[in-house]
Amino acid sequence: MADQIKKLVVYYSLNGNTAFIAKTIAEAIQADVLVLQSKKMMPSSTILKLLWAGKQVFTKEKPELLAFEKNPAEYDLIFLGTPVWAGSYASALRTFFATVALQHKNIALFCCYGGSEGNAFQKMKEALAGNTFSGDMGFRAPLKNAEANAQKAREWAKMIQEKVL
Repeated sequence: MADQIKKLVVYYSLNGNTAFIAKTIAEAIQADVLVLQSKKMMPSSTILKLLWAGKQVFTKEKPELLAFEKNPAEYDLIFLGTPVWAGSYASALRTFFATVALQHKNIALFCCYGGSEGNAFQKMKEALAGNTFSGDMGFRAPLKNAEANAQKAREWAKMIQEKVL
């Protein structure tokens, strides 16, 4: 029965942590993947990346993204993943939310962070009003403890999938 629902993992990743969790989730539940990619190149140094990310959150920027390879409207269950920037979600997701009208979907949220989840989940839920939230999960520094975080992601994704069926 799990194969009868269409599943999509949508994510933005700056340093590979969110990509790692997103790919783990997609593999665990055989979901399609949509990577959000900015048209602009970002700074390469860590300090400049942090400043750039924080500025985008505080100014509520909506960076231009490359064309989407998948249409989220065609999916029943959507996992949305983001790094936590300045206590919120990445600005690429702000663009995604403004571009794609997600309504009446089952949505599961995940985030990756070094410090804390901040208000990322609350802010994403506000931006995605009109949907059913099946769960959320935070992953602290996923690449530093890869196997434990991968196992946590697999178990959570399968639990969400069963919940939605």
